[in-house]
Amino acid sequence: MIHELKLRVFYEDTDMAGIVYYANYLKYIERARSTMVREAGISQGQMKEGDGQVFAVYKVEATYQRPAKLDDELTIATKVQHLSAAKMLFLQDVLRGQEVLFTSKVTVICMTTAGRPVRLPAEFRAKMQKFEA
Repeated sequence: MIHELKLRVFYEDTDMAGIVYYANYLKYIERARSTMVREAGISQGQMKEGDGQVFAVYKVEATYQRPAKLDDELTIATKVQHLSAAKMLFLQDVLRGQEVLFTSKVTVICMTTAGRPVRLPAEFRAKMQKFEA
């Protein structure tokens, strides 16, 4: 199952050329992953407060194919390519209609608030499996 988040490009997202500033694509895909997790029934706030566990991006591979521009309506498509005991690999695309503008592979790990890596909670893995490709 692919999760989709729709968003509009605002003036604040663009650079002087009127195109989306490259770092904002990382914000867009972060919002999409966070929304996906929330919609799967997982509270990252409760994980932090209850178990002292948080998520951290370990690695990002990004390809910028075409620019998004002011007022474009974008879709951020997210799927889980792989879930293991310790990490998740997300595939995320930013599209304008059917046109792919940006693609990424994002590896996320779970860790304690002190920064020590830990296994992904079993309940989390079970809820996220529905998004696995």
